[in-house]
Amino acid sequence: MDIRIEPILIEQKPVFVQMMELYSYDFSVFSHDDVDETGYFGYSHIDDYWKEAGRYPFFIRAGGKLAGLVLVRSCSEYQELENPHNIAEFFVMKKYRHKGVGRAVSRMIFDRFPGGWEISMWKNNLPAQRFWHQIVSEYTNGKYKTFVAAEKDVVGYTFYNS
Repeated sequence: MDIRIEPILIEQKPVFVQMMELYSYDFSVFSHDDVDETGYFGYSHIDDYWKEAGRYPFFIRAGGKLAGLVLVRSCSEYQELENPHNIAEFFVMKKYRHKGVGRAVSRMIFDRFPGGWEISMWKNNLPAQRFWHQIVSEYTNGKYKTFVAAEKDVVGYTFYNS
């Protein structure tokens, strides 16, 4: 299966909004968020991806079809890193999970942005913990650090790929 990432253009904002709604629906199991009175979860940082430096939105395509999205930021939230990057959001639609799409995309993203990486997830998101443990372990050949931000109920990994 051909797996690609493509930058999300401002003209694709409606599709980005819809994909974030699908992601938010999936993630609500962990966030316990509800839709608003218009039926949307909403994502407050949509426009930031074209207004702020250091934000990079990508669609994921598998076999030419939209299969998810990944949002990258050039910063770290919990650890001090040189030339930092983090995964703000990572979403692979259920149809494409367990088929190597997430693994391939994570490698593409890491390779595209050399430097320090911080991967964080909520402590209650056990599927994400399993996924990222495997991905980071493989990508770094075991050369990573773990961290816990107890005040935020967040766990994660840091590593360098430059």
